[in-house]
Amino acid sequence: MRLKQFLSVEAARKTIEATKRSMANVIDSDSHDASSSHPPSSSSASDVQLEHFSYDDKIVRMFVTATIVWGLVATLVGLIVAIILVVPWLTNGAPWFAFGRLRPLHTNAAIFAFAGNGIFAAIYYSTQRLCKTRMWSDVLSRLHFWGWQAVIVSAAITLPLGITQSREYAELEWPIDILIAVVWLFIFGGNFLMTLIHRRERHMYVALWFYIATIVTVAVLHVFNNLVVPAGLFKGYSVYAGVQDAFMQWWYGHNAVAFFLTTPFLGLMYYFLPKAAERPVFSYRLSIIHFWSLVFIYIWAGPHHLHYTSLPEWASTLGMLFSLMLWMPSWGGMINGLLTLRGAWHKVAADPVLKFFVVGITFYGMSTFEGPMLSIKAINALSHYTDWTIAHVHSGALGWNGFMIFGMVYWLLPRLYQTKIWSPKLVSLHFWTGTLGILLYIIPIYAAGLMQGLMWRAMDETGHLAYPDFIETIQSVVPLWWLRIVGGLLYFSGVVMLCLNTLMTWLGRPATYEVPVYSAPRLSKDYAGDHAVPTESPLKDVPMLELGKKVDRFGRMDWHRRWERLPVKFTVLTTLAVVIATLFELVPTFLIRSNVPTIATVKPYTPLELAGRHIYVSEGCYNCHSQQIRPMVSETKRYGEYSKPGEFIYDRPFQWGSRRIGPDLAREGGKQSSFWHWTHFENPELVSPGSVMPSYVHLLTEDLKFNAIEPHVRAAAFLGAPYSDEDLNNTEAVARRQAEAIAAEVVQQGGPAAMQDKQAMAVIAYLQRVGTDLFRTEEPPAGATPAIETPEAEPATAAPSGEDTESAANPSNEVQDQVAAQ
Repeated sequence: MRLKQFLSVEAARKTIEATKRSMANVIDSDSHDASSSHPPSSSSASDVQLEHFSYDDKIVRMFVTATIVWGLVATLVGLIVAIILVVPWLTNGAPWFAFGRLRPLHTNAAIFAFAGNGIFAAIYYSTQRLCKTRMWSDVLSRLHFWGWQAVIVSAAITLPLGITQSREYAELEWPIDILIAVVWLFIFGGNFLMTLIHRRERHMYVALWFYIATIVTVAVLHVFNNLVVPAGLFKGYSVYAGVQDAFMQWWYGHNAVAFFLTTPFLGLMYYFLPKAAERPVFSYRLSIIHFWSLVFIYIWAGPHHLHYTSLPEWASTLGMLFSLMLWMPSWGGMINGLLTLRGAWHKVAADPVLKFFVVGITFYGMSTFEGPMLSIKAINALSHYTDWTIAHVHSGALGWNGFMIFGMVYWLLPRLYQTKIWSPKLVSLHFWTGTLGILLYIIPIYAAGLMQGLMWRAMDETGHLAYPDFIETIQSVVPLWWLRIVGGLLYFSGVVMLCLNTLMTWLGRPATYEVPVYSAPRLSKDYAGDHAVPTESPLKDVPMLELGKKVDRFGRMDWHRRWERLPVKFTVLTTLAVVIATLFELVPTFLIRSNVPTIATVKPYTPLELAGRHIYVSEGCYNCHSQQIRPMVSETKRYGEYSKPGEFIYDRPFQWGSRRIGPDLAREGGKQSSFWHWTHFENPELVSPGSVMPSYVHLLTEDLKFNAIEPHVRAAAFLGAPYSDEDLNNTEAVARRQAEAIAAEVVQQGGPAAMQDKQAMAVIAYLQRVGTDLFRTEEPPAGATPAIETPEAEPATAAPSGEDTESAANPSNEVQDQVAAQ
């Protein structure tokens, strides 16, 4: 018993000592002494030569300023988008301000402009102090800043113009994607890695681990998700199609949240929270477990965004299992953050900076609990495509990302501008206003999401849909959308307070900034190792299994202390963890062709339909409409036969969507007359009373550039679409013939004449084609009868019921007849 007590006390003492050694540089990094915390083992103290250096705080001030400015822009655009959603007539049909175009602008501004610049401010400030060195290259730091702002401005210009890939969080087209890759990987990543190599602090602190994971993984995600074949300067077609494209997109989309909105903010938390609280991080070992499990597990979880879609069942199930496992490392990080405040909770009541951090970490815990919960198939069946997902995303973005940035900025302002903050009371007011704003935002949207999910699936006692008209569900949640606007206005008001406080603090700065000069010795090349860490387990002489002793030695994590002084090796290991996890997930989908059975009747889009699809994508229609009918009774009753994987083999990019503000369009083809669609573009209220869709009257007035269709067709042909020589060599003539036929239909149904040159003809052609190939009948060659063929010669998919076929072929209704009569 005494031996056990002694070993327990001794192990605790060594753990505390190791933790203090690892974390000491966080608390003391702003007050360096004349010696390194880990002096070279091969030299005596008298032989150590000190090097003098200063930190580059100018680049931090630049990124902080950009963070605040873009935060104001992102929240303002978000507020405008929320208003336009409920009163679409405010735009008066102007395409640049339509919801479909502005919503991606808001998300990109919030993620890459506001959060992105906040990340860079945190990294540039903390890395220099954790490494006891200036950033390796001031030139690269400035190139990074201006290059990133160029990316943001490019997004702000192109997205309202309809130049988009229509891939969530990856909407920007290929020229901008190349600029992002250069700025992120070579300029920012290169500067960061060289700074680590030239550091003067032996061991890399935990925040640096998360920065490394962020840089490496975002680069991998960005490059592989944006592999395209250009079809012009502002258009590229993904090398992936249909199911594979959806798989790749949500591998990227989920992990963009993980490694752009989570891991760098955890690094921020591990540095700035202990600094603000003046307390060491709670647990060194927990930070190791937190880091590696998060890096390895997160990368698998993306497919849970595609439950009950055309994705193979095994893939979405795998995503669900790994999402559930994310509870452990995510909450490990939250616990490590909150328990860092042990003994300092009295400071939280008085310090608004700590209030921001505490609420931010709490929202992180809530979001990382809810995310895995939403990945459970039974829950996802209710929540997917509803506003529940929107509430979940914003609780993380506004609470976790926003509040962590606000807390960091308020902590940095007096240090960067070397003066007292202008108004501490305004900081507190910002905190309470922002907190109330978040609650008023997410609570109504959670309610809206539940209402939508329950109304969509509701059945009456006769087995029919209780709410067959989709507009009913939209009108039911509009009052809740108004409450969301109030919450967004409060949150925006808090950002305005931050802008005012920053401006007034900046005006009170000294005429010349003081630039402190620090001293530290250069690291020796022949470091002997962690001499303070015992090499043997204290259980060496205890009678027990050797396996238990090995587990004990591993659990003390001395091996990780060695990795912490090898930045290149640490980066390589992190990269391997990410790549291996990715390959295990993606390779089977691309190698097993039977995952996507082909359908003989599915043909590539005609040139005019392809042009219409391009316009559909440009207008951002995917932000409101999905094209994926899930195999659920309520969905097949509402929309028709559920979607099959083979229907999407020519869809680049896929258009399955992630939210339904309007009905699903997967079986839209043939449901309405061409003149119905024309009227719908002109004034949606005429054919869909109560609709929140804006007018697309510009499609009826702007000419279609027929001579610009050919590059799109050739790009699709290069990627495998079997176009005829006529389609490739006489693209314009083929497109014009189809446009004239549709224009004649519109005239015959009571519409205006001579409209064959308008953009609406192409969009109508596309909408009338969507979802019809599955029901197409062709005269099979002699001896060939199967309608659906698979590489494994599996039985053909059963034909849809007679009722579904009839509804697809003859979908006339009273509204159509009324429009035709006009």
